[in-house]
Amino acid sequence: MTHWFRNIVSCLAIVGASACSSPISGAEFVKYHGYETAVELRNDSVRVVLCPQVGGRVLEYSLNGINALYLSEQEKQWKPGEPPQASAGRFDIGPELVIPRRNALWNGEWSAEIVESLHVRLTSPQDSATGVQLIRDYILDAQSTHLECRQTIINVSDEAKEWCHWSRTFAVGKGICVIPLTDPATGPNTRFPNSYVMYEEGSIINMKPEDPNIRRRENVLEIHPTPRRPKLGFDSYAGEILYAAPNNLLFVKRFSTWPDRVYNEAAGLTISVWYPDNQMVELEPIGPRERLLPGQSASFSEHWWLAPFDFPADGTSLDLTSLRRAADQVK
Repeated sequence: MTHWFRNIVSCLAIVGASACSSPISGAEFVKYHGYETAVELRNDSVRVVLCPQVGGRVLEYSLNGINALYLSEQEKQWKPGEPPQASAGRFDIGPELVIPRRNALWNGEWSAEIVESLHVRLTSPQDSATGVQLIRDYILDAQSTHLECRQTIINVSDEAKEWCHWSRTFAVGKGICVIPLTDPATGPNTRFPNSYVMYEEGSIINMKPEDPNIRRRENVLEIHPTPRRPKLGFDSYAGEILYAAPNNLLFVKRFSTWPDRVYNEAAGLTISVWYPDNQMVELEPIGPRERLLPGQSASFSEHWWLAPFDFPADGTSLDLTSLRRAADQVK
């Protein structure tokens, strides 16, 4: 029996079955936060816990025991068949305003497979509403905090589908969010007069908002504290979100962008941020439109890193040089 086949046979788990132990180092099935079947990836300093039972999410992404994600305590009360809270590291597909409800993808039961050391694959049910099935590969680096989160959209219908990657990660709230802007010397500049849009009441998208809690500093936008309206959109092609959390972590997301492709969110966004006056903030890379014929698939990867970073004592005076240095050290 080949090594690959032996791994698949011994480490395949279908949600709803009892948790099993894995012979592969760095990955195992565990109970966690009330869930009977979670999957843990771990190296010397980083722990990642995945949730196939509800939506194929990341429940924990921690450095030395400190979780960068907001995980609701109410999730502990969840029981199969009940509506879940579905907090923490959520992923989705869009565009937001036109995609139908997709409960099978969002909070359905996914299958979980330990592919090899530090690599877990979660697979959704087929969703009749959107005509797709999703596969998420989570791969943790053995030596660093780097976590690749790769989502693959597969068209399982008999007609063409046009969807995009939409990340909806809840990080610990009340931090400082920094959006690097595209350098006009190396790529297209923003279409928006103030480099961002703000979603107002109802379906109004304000293309020229003004808010003192969203500031242009050098070639970045800094968001802190809570803006006037929580949902914001950006068209930066820098492919990076930096989030200084109040628990002294820097959470870095990096991802590819394509200036020559169509981004089919209503305002052509590459990033959205939802920053309410609450315990969480939502960090949302958005992928380009994928036009998929029956049987075709497309993948989008987010690359996550963590680093220690002292949150400003006054909550406001962020040193951008120190932030950039810390972010560059985890590339």
